[in-house]
Amino acid sequence: VSFMVCSSRVNRNFLVRSSFGFYLPGLAPVSFCEKEDYSCSLQYKLYYICMHFYARTDLRGNTFCFRFDFCKDTDERRPSENLGQVLFGERIETSPYKFSFKADKACVKVCTKSYDAGSREDKLKLDFLKKGMELNYQHHWIVDNMPVTWCYIVEGNQKVCNPGFPIGCLVNQEGKPKDACVINADFNKKNTYYIFNHVDITIVYHSGDETNGMSPRLVAATLEPRSVKHSDEDSPSCEGTPMDIPAEFKSNLKVTYSYSVKFQVSTIWLKISKKALPSISPYLLMAQLHLIFFSIMNSLVIILFLSGMVAMIMLRTLHKDIARYNQMDQEESGWKQVHGDVFRPPRMGMLLSVFLGQGTQVFIMTFITLFLACLGFLSPANRGALMTCAVVLWVLLGTPAGYVSARLYKTFGGENWKTNVFLTAFLCPGIVFVDFFLMNLILWVEGSSAAVPFGTLVAILALWFGISVPLTFVGAYFGFKKPGIEPPVRTNQIPRQIPPQTFFTKLVPGIIMGGILPFGCIFIQLFFILNSIWSHQMYYMFGFLFLVFIILVITCSEATVLLCYFHLCAEDYHWWWRSFLTSGFTAVYLFVYAVHYFFSKLQIIGAASTILYFGYTLIMVLIFFIFTGTIGFFACFLFVNKIYSLLKVD
Repeated sequence: VSFMVCSSRVNRNFLVRSSFGFYLPGLAPVSFCEKEDYSCSLQYKLYYICMHFYARTDLRGNTFCFRFDFCKDTDERRPSENLGQVLFGERIETSPYKFSFKADKACVKVCTKSYDAGSREDKLKLDFLKKGMELNYQHHWIVDNMPVTWCYIVEGNQKVCNPGFPIGCLVNQEGKPKDACVINADFNKKNTYYIFNHVDITIVYHSGDETNGMSPRLVAATLEPRSVKHSDEDSPSCEGTPMDIPAEFKSNLKVTYSYSVKFQVSTIWLKISKKALPSISPYLLMAQLHLIFFSIMNSLVIILFLSGMVAMIMLRTLHKDIARYNQMDQEESGWKQVHGDVFRPPRMGMLLSVFLGQGTQVFIMTFITLFLACLGFLSPANRGALMTCAVVLWVLLGTPAGYVSARLYKTFGGENWKTNVFLTAFLCPGIVFVDFFLMNLILWVEGSSAAVPFGTLVAILALWFGISVPLTFVGAYFGFKKPGIEPPVRTNQIPRQIPPQTFFTKLVPGIIMGGILPFGCIFIQLFFILNSIWSHQMYYMFGFLFLVFIILVITCSEATVLLCYFHLCAEDYHWWWRSFLTSGFTAVYLFVYAVHYFFSKLQIIGAASTILYFGYTLIMVLIFFIFTGTIGFFACFLFVNKIYSLLKVD
């Protein structure tokens, strides 16, 4: 199943091919042949793909993506995108680059773009193109739904492959080549732009196995960009001096785009390495895997340490404390002394119950999404599937959110059930939607094609109000019908006075310490996730991510339980909000890391791009805050209920 998992897209002959094996939904491979029939395809179609992080310097990249004066395909319509692609700002356009299977071609003209020095419109187009080369904007092409990669040699003689290639480069006024201009010594004119108007494309395919009825399939696609000044645009030779564009536009200019394509047969199914991991070299892959294994081993050491601490508390300290207390010959002290106040309802119990309801919804959604991704159902080859799955699951999980929120609110003794249900259905989703709408409004104003269309926003609102909200009301109805959770000990009428606390048992220091260990378990995976979001690198390590997810849940639970026990021993019984905020503070570290990533890894220009980055980051931080806070709360809730249920209290 392995190569099927990493294959391209749904084949139109899925039912015909299904007898040869099991394909995960949406990932059946496409077969090619020299003569097209019902079971295979003859044509390779190359598509332009644009995303809102098109350039690392400008997060409004789609503002410019389709405004560049490149060769356009006017004969075909854009392929439809799913909800996940639209929300991520991914747009796909057809291109005039089309190839027939096993038909090698050399120096084929695609189109010619002419620029008249006396035309203001042509001057703007050329200035726009030069600005893109100066900012190192890149093409992103796909064929058979697989990135066309550009491989080059870096320091240390290591080969690195990227899923995009630059549209051109610049040699500045000092004669220093910038970005991709360093790869060619012929790029030596000062204050000159060099456009990559020619590409040598190599398509690697597997010949198939006729005995098993398996037709040839694409396993890799690479290219090498070149800058060529074509002397004869009608009969290009693709040899000669580079296509230079002077910084000052004084004379007419023509740029001819061309390509060459060749097919190579492979006897090995390379689709796993070339399709799922198109943007890294084997050396870099090994370095990343070593880093990930180190991170996981570090996380496991943290878990063992915390587990040992929890086991020592549960099996030694608590066991002895409970035994002495139940003998009735020992005075109350520490956590036993606050048994009459530990289940006193918290302040702002409604808000806490709303956060916990939403956190339960996010937790279940995240678990199911990562589990499906780990199995391969949400492969990166199936574009937008991860986001689509997450949104659909969130919509369908309104019932658990309403039930948990209502049940806990009733446990806290709340009576304003209408307000509770309303806030559960609208508070957190409303904050996320308003933030997302404001970011989308900026993209609309900037004219970016990454902006979510108005119709899609209406569809999202319809899913929210039409499905999620009613399901939340249904869950709240069943939650309020049940009695509140009965505490194991009675609560005193008069609150007990809390003694003076040391520095480490105060609220703020305890919360700050509580988020360090969970964040230490995830920060390396967080680096890869941020790279996949903002630096156009494909994320493929869902197995590791699911393992880190489990580690995060365990670490948040154990760290919160430990701090909760220490605070109860200090006779501070305000544990409800403290348990939520202790693990939830991990989100603050996530935000700090995102700020560090912004200044160290991205070279963002412009106020709009900065606002977009931090606007979307705040959405992630809020969701992560609710998610981790819910984990810590329920772990602490179970712990407190368990230890006080063992006490014999009159």
